[in-house]
Amino acid sequence: MTKHAKHPYRAIRAKYTEDTITVYQAYSNEIADAALHAQKFVSPFKRGRMTWVKPSFLWVAYRSGWATKPNQERVLAIEITRSGFEWALRNACLSHVDESLYKDKSSWEERMQASCVRVQWDPERDFKFTPLNYRSIQIGLKGEAVDRYVDEWIVSITDITDQIQKVSSLVSSGRLGEASEEIAEEKIYDIPEDIVAIIGASYGMKGPG
Repeated sequence: MTKHAKHPYRAIRAKYTEDTITVYQAYSNEIADAALHAQKFVSPFKRGRMTWVKPSFLWVAYRSGWATKPNQERVLAIEITRSGFEWALRNACLSHVDESLYKDKSSWEERMQASCVRVQWDPERDFKFTPLNYRSIQIGLKGEAVDRYVDEWIVSITDITDQIQKVSSLVSSGRLGEASEEIAEEKIYDIPEDIVAIIGASYGMKGPG
């Protein structure tokens, strides 16, 4: 594995094992309950809509307002296969044109039309939801990617709403050290060089892997 700066500008930071990676999503009670019972996403989850997954705990906390926003009252940790995760990245297109990755706007538009995965790099957040000076990845899945996600990639689904609420309470009372201890360490996730080129990340692995 390559050595990295502590916070490369665009790097995937995640909880992962040799075979799986954990991503987060926030949903309504109805969707969350059905998914937890089936251990996959079923109705009222709609496959026809783009669904966004996030490897960053604090980003999903920020996006859901500590699980308080309408239809985001439940936060789920979804453990998926690394092979599936990397398939998504290999078939991705950035949500916005990046001149360093696409020779012109039409090339980006062609890639976007052909792709069922979107990648977006947004400022990572701290416990106060202040934007940081490095980026966190969000991955949008639609069409074939949603079907693969639901039917092939999911290993387990866990409700972490109580954890989110506990961390929120600790942050509100200024106990940031204790809040940090409640969150699993998110380490830099090494990706192959061909994926780096596709998603515009700031690092990669040497050779295949």
